[in-house]
Amino acid sequence: MPINTFIYNIVNIPLNILIPYTIAFFALLIGSYTDIKTREVPDWVNFGLIGTGIGINLLFSIIFLKIDFILASIIGFAIFFAIAWIMFYTGQWGGGDSKILMGLGALIGIDFLSKSYFLVHFLTNAMLIGALYGLLWSIFMIFKNKKKFMNSFKKSLKNKKIILAKRIIFILFIVLAIASIFTPDRFVKLMLFYLAVVSILTFYLWIIIKAVENSCMLKYVKPQQLTEGDWIAKDVKIGGKYITGPKDLGIEKKKIKKLIELYKKRKVKKILIKEGIPFVPSFFVAYIITLIFGNLVFLVV
Repeated sequence: MPINTFIYNIVNIPLNILIPYTIAFFALLIGSYTDIKTREVPDWVNFGLIGTGIGINLLFSIIFLKIDFILASIIGFAIFFAIAWIMFYTGQWGGGDSKILMGLGALIGIDFLSKSYFLVHFLTNAMLIGALYGLLWSIFMIFKNKKKFMNSFKKSLKNKKIILAKRIIFILFIVLAIASIFTPDRFVKLMLFYLAVVSILTFYLWIIIKAVENSCMLKYVKPQQLTEGDWIAKDVKIGGKYITGPKDLGIEKKKIKKLIELYKKRKVKKILIKEGIPFVPSFFVAYIITLIFGNLVFLVV
């Protein structure tokens, strides 16, 4: 594309599209940088994105005398809030990942009347790219911590529960494989064989993921090094009283303050935390791809 044509296309984009999409771009860029560097996204980026999104769309509704903008913002925020809440409470995303997604929902919005489904396409791409990104990140962590990973992987294979599960999976594989041989229907035959192979692969993939988590993503830190939202990997109890642990789904500031006080009194030492994968960069890549190519699923099909 000639540079003058590119500039012409940019200049002629309506402000109600150019402004929010540009803000989203820079918010994801900043969030990606801080997520990789510090494993967190500043609240001023997340809450700023949510506030800016609702504020700008309210302003557009007033300027253009159309309620569509603020409605799309509220709908986008509500839908992405629900998705982010599910992903956070199932342990898939951290607090920063979830909040920046809510901000995108409020800023860009979803307008069913005008069929403005950019965020739907973005979410589809984010899931696909996120899966690939998570896999590549895990491979990188395995090579970076090769010795620790192998020790953890071998230890997992010797676990009694894992050995029992392996036997059950092996029996399932044999049953499905034999059934696929004697089934006359070709489609059913392929499906049974597919399930047989997937059962084995999924089992070992799960062991690999747990080994990566135990060898590469767990570390001890002092309470002063904790930040809000950190995932505590092991229960912290003082005199039988529960202070914090994995069920908190991210530690709060008041509990960090409590741990610091206990540390000064020498009642607690270091805290075991789980470092999650910095997922915001995958959102940024998905955003760029959606802007350029649209929905990858539609593109492939």
